Amino acid sequence: MYTSASDLMAAASLSSPVLRVTSLAAYYGELRAIYDISLELQRGDVLAIIGANGAGKSTLLRSLVGLMNQGGKTRTRGVIEFEGQRLDKLTPDRIVDAGVALVPEGRRLFARLSVEDNLLAGAYLPRCRPTIPAKLEEVFTLFPALRERRRQVVSEMSGGEQQMVAIGRALMSSPKLVIFDELSLGLSPAMVEEIYKNFARIVASGTTTIVVEQDLKRALSACNRFVVMLEGSIVLEGRPGEVSEDAITAAYFGTTAAHKAGAAHG
Repeated sequence: MYTSASDLMAAASLSSPVLRVTSLAAYYGELRAIYDISLELQRGDVLAIIGANGAGKSTLLRSLVGLMNQGGKTRTRGVIEFEGQRLDKLTPDRIVDAGVALVPEGRRLFARLSVEDNLLAGAYLPRCRPTIPAKLEEVFTLFPALRERRRQVVSEMSGGEQQMVAIGRALMSSPKLVIFDELSLGLSPAMVEEIYKNFARIVASGTTTIVVEQDLKRALSACNRFVVMLEGSIVLEGRPGEVSEDAITAAYFGTTAAHKAGAAHG
């Protein structure tokens, strides 16, 4: 059977990592916050980044979206590639334009603006503007409560409702990779369930995702791959069910020698 060059290129694209991070380090002034991080994500992967406060999780995410390479006291060293394009020297807006969106810890919404205005802020790039009506409809279908409250000022909403807005804002740019920093932090148990139901819908659409989550069981149930960070380094990586929860807990608290389970567990 004849296979065209375009078919071969498409197959190679599907099999190659969509995200490749190589020897990434990040600094706050002279303080080194993360050490030689290397990881790869395939298209459609759901990666959970697990670790205690101060482990370097948020710094890693900030590095991926260009918030650590803008001069001043923060800087990165190493290589970040997304779909073959170098991201590590790009500005945050160009990284969004490349298809990467962040749902930040604390949501970082425009408190005095309405739900709809906050969502529209996620579609500020020229390539996003023609699809604004369709993307708004997608977000309102995912979060019906936001449709009902589209004119409401977000500062008057609950934390869970604001998290919906933050997720919706990220989706407005039609991202290929969505990064969630502390997805369920500070939310009620009922709202956590609601947020994770919609997270599952986002994942089911084929979107590649990275999620930082304090709840270990929740993180492992939501992902197909995980890494554990400790003191700025990845000390354990693998797939849920292939690494014992005891080993993950030990790595989380630093009670085991640093190692990478991925080599042993595929």
